[in-house]
Amino acid sequence: MPRYKITIEYDGTKISGWQRQVNSSSVQQFIEDAIENFSQERVTIHGAGRTDSGVHALAQVAHFDLKKTFPPFVVLRAINYFLRPNRIVITDCVEIEESFHARFSAKKRHYRYMILNRKAESTLDSDRCWHVREELNIEKMQQAANNLIGDHDFTSFRAMRCQALSPLKTIDEIKIYKEEEKIIITIKAKSFLHHMVRNIVGTLVPIGLGKLAVEDMNRIIKAKNRKKAGATAPAHGLYFSKVEYNENTN
Repeated sequence: MPRYKITIEYDGTKISGWQRQVNSSSVQQFIEDAIENFSQERVTIHGAGRTDSGVHALAQVAHFDLKKTFPPFVVLRAINYFLRPNRIVITDCVEIEESFHARFSAKKRHYRYMILNRKAESTLDSDRCWHVREELNIEKMQQAANNLIGDHDFTSFRAMRCQALSPLKTIDEIKIYKEEEKIIITIKAKSFLHHMVRNIVGTLVPIGLGKLAVEDMNRIIKAKNRKKAGATAPAHGLYFSKVEYNENTN
């Protein structure tokens, strides 16, 4: 039974997240339906991570098994054909060993958050970034973000509905930089709590605006209280950007 690893890009604006749901559309549902349309097999695809409604992906990864073998390029083209006109596309497809699992084999996950930092709103990126009018101090934001790197209890940045067994996570890297009028925040870790990235961004922005001090970040971490951190940043600025696996499966 062949196993296929696919890389997926999608615009989450009008999709109710990654996971299949009863009364609304999802990325998982659209892809599973597309696979069934071309292969006549009903499969379950397994993703490297779940994204909420409105969140985008540059390189989500998933795998699935088929009873019949198809060349990977045929699988890619067929899925993309049946995904139209949804704003979801398979950018890569390879046949992979049966031991590979998109979620459990993942070593690191990367997220990117986009902020448009200017007075005027955007007509082109209104659903793809968070518009912040006041000028942000990215040096202070980076200083505060450095306190999050390493092993921490991230209760202060955890959604109330988070189902993770433990709030303990390890952030490997946070980078904040500017490209013209956009501020980009990238975060890398093995795994994340529900809304963790958006809650971190929602805390960094008040620091960048001078409403919180850089030193407040340590206080917020130690509080282990969601109410002490900033508001949850909008979903439409968040992108699932990359998944790292062992070298032979990347």
